[in-house]
Amino acid sequence: MTDGWNWRRPPTPPAHGTPQSPAPGRPGSPWWSGATTDPWRDPYAPSAVVLPAPPAGGGAPEPVTDPDAPRRPYAAIIVICLVTALLAGGIGGTLGFVFAVRGGYAASSGTQLGASGQKIPENTQRAPESLAGVAERVMPSVVTVRVSGAIGSGFVVSTDGYVITNDHVVEGADDTLSVSFHDGSTATAKLIGRDPESDVAVIKVAKSGLTPVSLGNSDDIAVGDPVLAFGSPLALVNTVTQGIVSALDRPIQAGEEGGTTRYYAAIQTDAAVNQGNSGGPLVDAGGQVVGVNSVIRSVGGADTEAGNIGLAFAIPINQAKRVAEDIIDTGKARRTVIGAEVMTGETAAGARLRGVEQAGPAATAGLRAGDVITKLDGHPLEEGTDLIALVRKYAPGSTVAVEYRRGTKTASVSVTLAADTN
Repeated sequence: MTDGWNWRRPPTPPAHGTPQSPAPGRPGSPWWSGATTDPWRDPYAPSAVVLPAPPAGGGAPEPVTDPDAPRRPYAAIIVICLVTALLAGGIGGTLGFVFAVRGGYAASSGTQLGASGQKIPENTQRAPESLAGVAERVMPSVVTVRVSGAIGSGFVVSTDGYVITNDHVVEGADDTLSVSFHDGSTATAKLIGRDPESDVAVIKVAKSGLTPVSLGNSDDIAVGDPVLAFGSPLALVNTVTQGIVSALDRPIQAGEEGGTTRYYAAIQTDAAVNQGNSGGPLVDAGGQVVGVNSVIRSVGGADTEAGNIGLAFAIPINQAKRVAEDIIDTGKARRTVIGAEVMTGETAAGARLRGVEQAGPAATAGLRAGDVITKLDGHPLEEGTDLIALVRKYAPGSTVAVEYRRGTKTASVSVTLAADTN
């Protein structure tokens, strides 16, 4: 094989076929310098394969891919990518779960202690601001009240054992009055005082070092706020149910036939409340008591057969606290009055005044018999009992705006409420 640059016509073979060596070529011939690309070259010249010269400065030649070489299948590449993605997702999910548990459920890396000092397993630890955290904090202050075989609820409001409950829970109480706590311990209790008309009573437990609840402000709650109801419904002690505030200042008239009629502007909730919840606390999402669970409403049946249908009513804690303080301080609660008698059972689109006490709050403000009060402090009134319930929400000495109708004319006045002297 030759590169074509020193080509010469081969010599004529000898007559007898003896091969002879070709004559040495003459390099640098000017006649056939382009022999490899000349289309008119001698057809008898031998063929030649000419490779391009390497680039200046040397270097490895460009690799040539063998078209017949076996290729890597795409399926293997796809499998490798999927396995890598799954491993990355699994590791990321595991790390996210670990961080969530540490930040949301466990308050610290150490063992958490309950309100009464008991150890809480790590797998049940919850953040203090969660509903479970609120329940764990409030439960030690809730008691089950046992009176002559009946069961109600209550909650501790002082370290020395004062407990707020409903009047109808302790009605008929005798020496058998006792309470039990969430940890199963029990203690005797005595009745300090009761106010049947507001359905609030105070008892004192013969036990010291108790954990009182935190009292909130019932004037600050709003419809839609989440709440928890604590107590012993149907004798199921240490029960917590959850709901929302479904209405405010709902006028409630309650009481058994022939007994005391109770009036108050209630907090309405859809938290499940049943018999035995009476006297227990209604607590907001911050763990503060905003009401005292008192009344449920049911469809038909006797009171003893009534069950929760999503409507329950609580005494606002501002009213219950005021009554309880009066009972503790003086043994008797003051009742807030407007100094007028109202008509009930009529649809006058308001509270019609049957009579007005001379020199009483209503008379002093210029109200007369026959006037129809349509609003009290901005709250619309439908009939006479609404006025009684709303008035008792306020403390004696409070000044409220009153809108009324006299004949065809409407007017408004300010009325300073007073305490009943009876």
